[in-house]
Amino acid sequence: MKSFELKPIGIVRTPFQDLKNMPIQPGGASGVRGTLEIFSEFQEGLKDVELFSHLFLLYRFHRAVRTSLEVIPFLDSEKRGVYATRSPLRPNHIGLSVVHLLERKENILDIENVDILDGTPLLDIKPYVLQFDGVENPSSGWITANSHEVAAKRSDERFL
Repeated sequence: MKSFELKPIGIVRTPFQDLKNMPIQPGGASGVRGTLEIFSEFQEGLKDVELFSHLFLLYRFHRAVRTSLEVIPFLDSEKRGVYATRSPLRPNHIGLSVVHLLERKENILDIENVDILDGTPLLDIKPYVLQFDGVENPSSGWITANSHEVAAKRSDERFL
C-alpha cells in the first residue's frame, strides 16, 4: 500500500502544556475550554458548523515518539492490543475526541470538554450527529471504570 501525507487544517489551543496530569478522555475534561484555530485556507469549510452542538476532532498525537501494538491502558493493569485502547502509541498516532462547540468566530471555534495537548495539529472536524453516531446498547469491552473514575483519572508517563 502507498503511504500518504496528511496536512493539518488548524491547531488546537488548550490549557494543557504538559502530557503528565492531563485528563485521559473528554469525560475527564468537563468544563475545560479551548479553541480550534482553523487555517485561513480551510475557513470556508466551517460554513454551518455552528449549527451543531458537538464535534468529532481528529488530530495527530504530535508528541508521541514511539509505537506499540500492545499497551497497558490508563484504566487497566493488563496489556491490551492498541486498537482496543485510546493510547497515542498507535502506528499513525491519530487521536479522536468529541467536544462541545460553544461558538464560532470566523476561523476560531470555542470548545469545551477538551482533553488535548496545546499546540496539537488538527487533521479534521466532523459533526456529531445523533442519528448517525448514537448507538443503542454499546459494549465498552474490557473497560469497567464508571464515569466518575474516568473523570478522576489523569495521565502519567506510560505513553511518553
